Amino acid sequence: MTRPLPDRQGQALSPAATDSMVVRAAIRARHYSHRTEKAYVGWIRRFVVFHGRRHPRTMGHDEISSFLSHLATTRKVSASTQNQALSALLFLYREVLGVQLDWVNIVRAKRPFRLPVVMTREEVRILLDAMAGTPWLVASLLYGGGLRITEGLRLRVKDLDFTTRVITVHDGKDQKDRVTVLPLSLVEPLTSHLDRVRKQHQADREQGLGCVTLPAALAVKYPRAREEWAWQWVFPATRHDVDNETGERHRHHVHESVVQRAFKEAVRRIGLVKPASCHTLRHSFATHLLENGYDIRTIQELLGHKDVATTMIYTHVLNRGGRIVKSPLDNRC
Repeated sequence: MTRPLPDRQGQALSPAATDSMVVRAAIRARHYSHRTEKAYVGWIRRFVVFHGRRHPRTMGHDEISSFLSHLATTRKVSASTQNQALSALLFLYREVLGVQLDWVNIVRAKRPFRLPVVMTREEVRILLDAMAGTPWLVASLLYGGGLRITEGLRLRVKDLDFTTRVITVHDGKDQKDRVTVLPLSLVEPLTSHLDRVRKQHQADREQGLGCVTLPAALAVKYPRAREEWAWQWVFPATRHDVDNETGERHRHHVHESVVQRAFKEAVRRIGLVKPASCHTLRHSFATHLLENGYDIRTIQELLGHKDVATTMIYTHVLNRGGRIVKSPLDNRC
């Protein structure tokens, strides 16, 4: 019998823990995002627990099918959630265990066609007026540049070009870089915000802190970069955290829940009945650009969509057919 591997404190790890470490190592070797790693490990654990904690090597196609059926019929999860679970399990078997599964009966759930929630220009204005501080600035960037919330919060100082008014998004969805517009109206607020952040960074440096985490192996290649101003978060957290891997204290960026809570509170305060979220600002950005006459390809590039078909959904939102047609019921009036 193979002995469990020791952890950092010298205590033995359970077989489940070592399996989890192998999965995480395989995910990181392929440079998947932290969110993907967390989701995949979570689904693999649920799969194992669902089947009485049997080892995945003793299971296969039938067990995967029954688990996915359970998610759809009992848990009633969405098609996208079910597909994410399937992707996690396929990764486990193909990339970690080296097992090729039969695709005959493993079919991805068909996602229903849903129109995105979009706010009017006036609703966006009223909503942003109901917010303040850093959440307001983040939300304004999400709408002004069409950013996802994680993209906005992960911006580094070097990603903002005030001269050309361009935002560079690094390692976005599907690990793609892109550029989008930096709104002129946010240049002054962002400049003032960065002045305060720089003073905070200088104060941290005087205390022997002020380092940030860097992507990939940049910390090894450029060991001084993590304390340089250009690499600091645009929206740093208010307190220091301890890095689980290095044990160092540093500031992470503001957690997305901070902005989400402020956004939801603003939605409640203004009485907006639409089920709006922070991502609604990105949808509104694209729709309002279409209204302004920008072509679909330009909007695709700004949003970072892989396929223009994804961007085309906003043309359905813009479809005015239902608004200009007079109902036959009104002919009686």
